Amino acid sequence: MFLKKVDGPRQVTLPDGKILTRADLPPPDTTRWIARRKALVVRAVAHGLLSQEEAVKRYGLSDEEFSLWCKAVADHGEAGLRVTKLKSYR
Repeated sequence: MFLKKVDGPRQVTLPDGKILTRADLPPPDTTRWIARRKALVVRAVAHGLLSQEEAVKRYGLSDEEFSLWCKAVADHGEAGLRVTKLKSYR
């Protein structure tokens, strides 16, 4: 098995003891963003698996959109990223 050369760590350990790897991240061509996938990307950036610039470029997000995801997770957890609950959290 050959590993691709990447900048930064290949895996990080989360505070709850789980290991998050680059393989766990959503594919770069993701078009349907559910709350779990958004939270996974935010968690990866927060723990240093990806830089914010790399995440924005990889997933085609704007800086504003990504910062809204981060704020929603900080304020309300993963449930804050659900589109159906967006009005109740604002």
